Amino acid sequence: MAGLVIANWKMHGSLGLIEEFSREWQLLPPLSEVSVVLCPPAPYLGAVSNAFEDVALGAQNCADQVEGAFTGEISVQMLSELGCSYVIIGHSERRALYSETDAQVAVKAALVIAQGLHAVVCVGETLEHRDAGQQDKIVIEQLLGSLAQVPCENLVVAYEPVWAIGTGRTATPAQADAMHGVIRSCLCEHFGEVGAGIPIIYGGSVKPENASVLFECDNIDGSLVGGASLNANSFWQIASAASAGRA
Repeated sequence: MAGLVIANWKMHGSLGLIEEFSREWQLLPPLSEVSVVLCPPAPYLGAVSNAFEDVALGAQNCADQVEGAFTGEISVQMLSELGCSYVIIGHSERRALYSETDAQVAVKAALVIAQGLHAVVCVGETLEHRDAGQQDKIVIEQLLGSLAQVPCENLVVAYEPVWAIGTGRTATPAQADAMHGVIRSCLCEHFGEVGAGIPIIYGGSVKPENASVLFECDNIDGSLVGGASLNANSFWQIASAASAGRA
């Protein structure tokens, strides 16, 4: 399968950044064997959609309701109408800061897929869990809870070790590849043979400096990129490494 590289801008960005990023991106060589997705803050979805022709548009979150009196929320249908084709679900910051549960993540993922969009379901362990040797157990429980009643179509799983997000620390390629293998086995057991084709991407402080070695791993299909995705050149380097790793 082709690589998948998703930019999660989190609560960063501006119209000026989008203009600069787009201008620099257009000067860079085109990419092949990789799908590229930009997930800006919700107010900038329209601006990103208008500024880019060769990348897909994604959202960082969605509501767990179809519509109604839910002030401040954004439905999947609204995101679809804005041109989104991907939605990040259950990011560790959503789970930790906003107390999102596996059950809520599962509802959101099901709504996203029902709308015909790709659900990027995030799972990952804390440093406490890793140091206790519980990482496999925690991630499997989180994954199964987050996929309850969720179909496999248009599903992407992002493994993001919480201890390696925004800390400058990165799981070693062996650690990341091993956990991706655990997730792959879980997906195959849960969904059957089709589980082998579900993309599993890595999201833990991915940078141009470590992208190539990560994408050389057999079980890593791409990346969910945070801070390094705010710069067009660094994000292109990561996407290019993913392309080379899948060639």
